[in-house]
Amino acid sequence: MKILASGFGTGYSPVAPGTAGSLLAYVILFFIPTKNLIYPVALIAFTLFAIYISGVAEKSWGTDSRKIVIDEMAGAGFAIAFIPKIEWVFIVNFLIFRLLDVVKPPPANFFNKRKGGADVVLDDVTAGIYTNLLTWWIVVLKERLV
Repeated sequence: MKILASGFGTGYSPVAPGTAGSLLAYVILFFIPTKNLIYPVALIAFTLFAIYISGVAEKSWGTDSRKIVIDEMAGAGFAIAFIPKIEWVFIVNFLIFRLLDVVKPPPANFFNKRKGGADVVLDDVTAGIYTNLLTWWIVVLKERLV
């Protein structure tokens, strides 16, 4: 369980484990088709799995331990859902996601004040949804300006 909760060990990074876990997710997701109807079903299933795994990991590592990065991986899945597979878009998306995951704008900050697998994951999912919307806004704005 710990290997999954830690994002295959990225959660053990001594510096910015959440960023390391997110980066792993982005690399993997760049090569997975995200513009089909199977993706949302798989993403929801992965998110439910992440909630379970995070809850189990909290029992060993404590409330929302830095070692738990499967939540960032789930959030990254929402962040890149249906966005164009263009390098600059992924980089901008990644940077926005990391910023929003750290800042935790409402309602993400609501989930961050509790304990349990759902609260560990849902703040990152919220940041991912915000990131997705902001990325689409940037992509559309860029297309209109060019």
